Amino acid sequence: MKKNIYSDLTDEQLLKKRNFFKGISIAFALIFIVAISILLYLFVTKGFKNSSIVTLLPIFMLPITLMPLFINFSLIHKEIKSRKI
Repeated sequence: MKKNIYSDLTDEQLLKKRNFFKGISIAFALIFIVAISILLYLFVTKGFKNSSIVTLLPIFMLPITLMPLFINFSLIHKEIKSRKI
């Protein structure tokens, strides 16, 4: 069984990491919203027939690249719950 990498941290370090990951996830969510709005604008102005399907690639790839961030965030949250901080 894998060892929990967050069990060795102190309470303050754990809360600091949680806040750090929370800030990063909010920043990436804003970037994701901006990317979707830009691509939507491009599709509306150019038309769907004149644009390539490759322009949709960032919309499909961003959630996949953010998966490790969300996994670590959930591990930190579980550790905080187990310590009852």
